[in-house]
Amino acid sequence: MSSGAMKAIERMNAPTWRTFTLWLLVLIGNVIHIAQGRTPLPWLAGAGLAAFVACYVTAVVTSLDERRRETRIPFVALAGLVMITYALTIGYGNDWMLCFPLLSMAIGVVMRVKGPWLGGALGATGLSIWAITTFQDHPQNTMAIAWGTALSGAISATLLNFHETVTQLKATREELAHAAVERERLRFSRDLHDLLGHTMSVIVVKAEAVRRLAPRNLDAALGQAADIEAVGRQALTEIREAVTGYREGSLTTELDSARSCLDASGITADIRQSGPPLPPQTAALLGWVVREGVTNVIRHSGAERCTIEVRGEPGRVHLEITDDGRGVVSAEGTSGTGGTGLKGLTERLATAGGSLATGPHSKRGFRLVAELPVDDEEEGRAA
Repeated sequence: MSSGAMKAIERMNAPTWRTFTLWLLVLIGNVIHIAQGRTPLPWLAGAGLAAFVACYVTAVVTSLDERRRETRIPFVALAGLVMITYALTIGYGNDWMLCFPLLSMAIGVVMRVKGPWLGGALGATGLSIWAITTFQDHPQNTMAIAWGTALSGAISATLLNFHETVTQLKATREELAHAAVERERLRFSRDLHDLLGHTMSVIVVKAEAVRRLAPRNLDAALGQAADIEAVGRQALTEIREAVTGYREGSLTTELDSARSCLDASGITADIRQSGPPLPPQTAALLGWVVREGVTNVIRHSGAERCTIEVRGEPGRVHLEITDDGRGVVSAEGTSGTGGTGLKGLTERLATAGGSLATGPHSKRGFRLVAELPVDDEEEGRAA
């Protein structure tokens, strides 16, 4: 269905039970004949007409009600409508043939999602018109009644199915838009957490270094102060990139930053990297892992030594961060993935087909292990 057709259907009011019950006015001629006594046994014809209307309205109303459309009620009412239609047309002849288009319309409403069953029911109704008109010797009306009957059922079913399909597509589109907003909100929240958490930790560490160095080594203290300025400027750039969704981390940059931050914190850094060059997306994800892992080491571990190892393997890359501290992951939780940052990393890596595991390391300290798949073609392009 084209977008233009969808918009046209959306602008149309959805058919309701009132739309279909208005078609009962085609029987007004029969009502007049009964009232004037021109119909044999008018009381019987009136009772039949009342039963026809009751079954028609019941079938249409219950079929358009979401709560009752899958119950037996619309099908029982349709079965009663079929019997009454045949009884009236066989008993009273050609004057009651207009019951068939209404019957076909009710069939289209009730059986609109039944596919082949709908076609079979409409076909059987058309054959019945041919048989009845032939038997009653009124062949001149056969084609007109049969054509109107087929059209009324087919159009009713098609129109309702179109509106229901468009309604479902519209609801799905709204859900997708809502999900996109939620994903963007989550991305921005996660990026902001990772960026500010790391940046503020670096600034605090270097500010402490300035305070320690200033009394005895002014030049070194000024160097740390210059680092604080550079980190602040870099943070502003990264936040702007995070807001626009264009920020991509760099593993090499994060490893260099990790060494500088660990050294400034008095933590011995041992950084090792082996294997072929990594694709940009994989390197960016690992850069986030390094940033979050080192931030936790600096802020919470109380470690004296931190080892970061990046090891490229066929089709996979392995990153491990270990320290000899207290084994505390974050202010939000202890060993595990309970912290906000680690939870966000776990989700990021899982989306890319990777994994993140955390836990105690040896007798003391903490260990963070991240693994990501590496596409051979992307790896070749990176090289």
